[in-house]
Amino acid sequence: MKYPVQKLKSFKIRSLGSKTRRPFPRIVVPSFFTLMNLLSGFLSLILVADANLILGAWLIALAGLFDVLDGVMARLANAQSEFGVELDSICDIVSFGVAPSFLIYHYALYELSIFGMLLSALPALCGAVRLARYNVDTRVAYIDYFRGLPIPGQAIMLAGFTLTFHAGWIFFETMRFGVSTILVPLVVMVSFLMVSTIPFDKLPPFDRESFRYKKARFIQFALYMLLILVFQEYGLMLVFGFYVLKGLLTGGRLFWNDRFGNGEHFVRQN
Repeated sequence: MKYPVQKLKSFKIRSLGSKTRRPFPRIVVPSFFTLMNLLSGFLSLILVADANLILGAWLIALAGLFDVLDGVMARLANAQSEFGVELDSICDIVSFGVAPSFLIYHYALYELSIFGMLLSALPALCGAVRLARYNVDTRVAYIDYFRGLPIPGQAIMLAGFTLTFHAGWIFFETMRFGVSTILVPLVVMVSFLMVSTIPFDKLPPFDRESFRYKKARFIQFALYMLLILVFQEYGLMLVFGFYVLKGLLTGGRLFWNDRFGNGEHFVRQN
């Protein structure tokens, strides 16, 4: 009667000893960068509330870098998931919706009283719509371009505007009505572009096929990063100004083809 019991015990010991460790979840790596994005946006809000607009604006730009890195890491680690998409959107609405809205209000729009409050809320409101539509699009099919200006693009453009004209005299002394002639149209434009269907360039997946057939797009984004590193706040305005202009020209060409051309639809090849 003892033998079967001993045999059973030894079997249990062998089973416990041969137990393997669970693999490290790949989603942790991109999620770390996503949370760093959120942390940057949160710190930006605190600094702007303490009247440190410059560092607050740079933290929005840093959040943009973390946003790029989490996408790159998710593709490299093959860790793309619905959880990652939802987490990314929650973080983005803080860093690229609420934070830039808070920044531009404290920078200049507070002078316009209630109208300034409502106007400064536009990036956050339109950004929320933009993110919700993006989440729906990712569940339907992969699209090789962004429909509408991506929310980090408008956020970093507003942050770059604040950094470029933070001295005040360049902005307010060169134009008598600086806020209404530049900042107000800029906020309205980037907010509208987020909810539009104008196509904007997207960084391709990091795979062999993309490197082979979409070299021009990779070179373009690498050049963007180089310009930002060299020219800093002026680079931010230059790069995102060109990015928006390119999207507008592409959208205008498509509109012209649909109305007056042969009705060709937009298909990304490069």
